[in-house]
Amino acid sequence: MMKTVFPQNFLWGGATAANQLEGAYLTDGKGLSVPDVLPEGKDRLDIVNAPDYDFSLDEDKYFYPNHVGIDHYHHFKEDIALFAEMGFKCYRFSIAWSRIFPQGDEDQPNEAGLKFYDQLIDECLKYQIEPVVTISHYELPLNLVKKYGGWKNKRLIDFYENFARVVLQRYYHKVKYWMTFNEINSAAHFPVMGQGLVKSNGADDPKNIFQAWHNQFVGSAKAVKIAHELDPKLQVGCMILYATTYSYDANPENQLAALQANQANNYFCADVQVRGHYPAYTKSLLAKHHVALSDLQYTDAELALLAQYTVDYIGFSYYMSSTVSVTQTDLPRVQGNLVGGVKNPFLKSSAWGWEVDPTGLRIALNELYDRYEKPLFVVENGLGAIDQIDEQHYVADDYRIDYLRDHIQAIAAALSDGVSVMGYTPWGCIDLVSASTGEMSKRYGFIYVDVDNHGQGTFKRYKKKSFAWYKQVIESNGQNLAAIEK
Repeated sequence: MMKTVFPQNFLWGGATAANQLEGAYLTDGKGLSVPDVLPEGKDRLDIVNAPDYDFSLDEDKYFYPNHVGIDHYHHFKEDIALFAEMGFKCYRFSIAWSRIFPQGDEDQPNEAGLKFYDQLIDECLKYQIEPVVTISHYELPLNLVKKYGGWKNKRLIDFYENFARVVLQRYYHKVKYWMTFNEINSAAHFPVMGQGLVKSNGADDPKNIFQAWHNQFVGSAKAVKIAHELDPKLQVGCMILYATTYSYDANPENQLAALQANQANNYFCADVQVRGHYPAYTKSLLAKHHVALSDLQYTDAELALLAQYTVDYIGFSYYMSSTVSVTQTDLPRVQGNLVGGVKNPFLKSSAWGWEVDPTGLRIALNELYDRYEKPLFVVENGLGAIDQIDEQHYVADDYRIDYLRDHIQAIAAALSDGVSVMGYTPWGCIDLVSASTGEMSKRYGFIYVDVDNHGQGTFKRYKKKSFAWYKQVIESNGQNLAAIEK
């Protein structure tokens, strides 16, 4: 037991993304999106990184798990009822851009797609669950990649503005909390998800990554503008991938490298969206990638938009920390959520090799709040694991409970440090397709879904041990984190 420090209005909930759970990939007029052409398997990122990858579908050769997901499109009422049973105060989900604009560049939206989200949002509100909507969560319409070359093309600003305006106007009276782009900074490591860029259409040229970011910053500012004009009380956040970054040792060269890695990986995108201008280190950051400011297309009007329409809060994902060394090149390395690093001798790793570091979350919350003094929202955190389901359809996932407990305690500690934290939505609150590997076997949820890596199964939902535990956490507002019996 611990004395609760969580505010009474703390937003406990869970998080998903449309492309990873909805399935129904061509139902009711939906168009193809980038994830719809990403194959299943641990080598999916290697396939996408091949020089000749061109976003083609080859269903004879590959299985595409996002086509099926967990069929949330037809199970959403059942799923939200389970979230309500856990006591969710909020539910973070995304609106699939290609459900609303199948090609991405149409003038008029697809009404059938909007009606699905009408129902989804109303189902949340029926249970007093606050919707937290990510406007663009790794779901770029495929046509915007094939026809326009992805986010490096400034025309996408207008297409995104049109999409954002349609969903904001449709739902602003029902949805208070929004985020403009999921893990916008992830393009530094893997630009296909957020920007629609691969080697064959320009990902090898860093200028394209930075140009795409600028275009997204402008799109984000326009979304903030639309939202605040509809209702000044709407809360619109950015969303970044955050990996607390350590120097491997006290060597000043490694300390400097860690500082610069923080700037490039953790802060750059947030600096622009929260502070409203490019940070002082922009020129040196660009120079490291052999890019000059004069290489980028931007206008004074766009810079003015960035300055005027900054975000209201910072959403971020936190799964692991990262450790940096430039003085020793033979140190063992580990992987993570798109961000790797050298192995930290003080940390243990998950089955997927991601280092587990709850103290790093406390550090992240302090670092972000010290820097920006804006409310923070932990919108992704969780443990991907291979769950063993028994004959009674039960998963005793004590390892997941341990992981989440330690990270919730880290949030409580940060609150005691004086940090303002809005809420906590663990990732994959119901099992879904892994973004990095396209697998169902890498499970995060409180709810087990009977689907395998190739979309086969009954699609029945079963409560894991962590389901009852998280219900207890929410009921006690974070005070009761004790282990439970079956």
